[in-house]
Amino acid sequence: MSSTVDAASPEVLTGEPEASGERDLACDDVIARFREDVRAGAHWFEALLDAIGRWRAPDETHGGRRYDYLIAGEAFDWLLLAERLLDEIPEMAPTNEVEALLFTGRWPVELDDDEFAARLGAAKYSAHLNYTYGVLVEQALQLGVEEEIHKENHSSPWGDDMRAHEGMFQRVYGADREHLRAAYYEQTGTMLEDDISLSEWETFVYWLFKQRLKRQDKARVASDTRKGLAQLSRMELAVSERRRGVRLSEDEFSKRYVPKTGRSRRAV
Repeated sequence: MSSTVDAASPEVLTGEPEASGERDLACDDVIARFREDVRAGAHWFEALLDAIGRWRAPDETHGGRRYDYLIAGEAFDWLLLAERLLDEIPEMAPTNEVEALLFTGRWPVELDDDEFAARLGAAKYSAHLNYTYGVLVEQALQLGVEEEIHKENHSSPWGDDMRAHEGMFQRVYGADREHLRAAYYEQTGTMLEDDISLSEWETFVYWLFKQRLKRQDKARVASDTRKGLAQLSRMELAVSERRRGVRLSEDEFSKRYVPKTGRSRRAV
């Protein structure tokens, strides 16, 4: 069954935009090749990464579900695409290995970071880094700051610490949530409702990440990055860093997002 695929994005995908039917066919061809590779004896995970490398649609509607693989044209959620593709071969990959990948991110085979990057391709891998730092680590930073505020509020001898009242958004981004939502609407034209989808929330988080890089000086960026990475490590204590296909570290973050001048550069 073909999918309804939106226009391709040049940040991650190659080639000229195609007509809707041609895009459907291209997606179906990737899926057919994926099945053939597994049937021919390729390990399902390696065949999956190759299929992701060939995939051209940044988003689609399939089986009544909306899939947004590319956040803000820059941040690529490869595990969401993996879920979509693995649904096409339910009988060809061990259920326990698939669940371990999708729910805990654990890879069934060992691949080094260079091979992982090569199978995805340079553009998708770059966008994968944006998603890792701009969405996953950013969300971990938000959670870590919320926990700090909670502890501050409960450790006050009078039960009322004014620092806790500023809220996570104020502390990290310098404005409360309503002002940030208004700024987001002004810049993107997207109005965030109280009840939003995961994709909409991740798009907002990625926007916040870029605003933080623009607003903060180098020392504050480094401090908040350490905080986000530490929180993510605590959340994923039993899982290897390399499962994400990127060495999660402050140094790697700085190389990509913080130039030597101290001013943060735009995520690419």
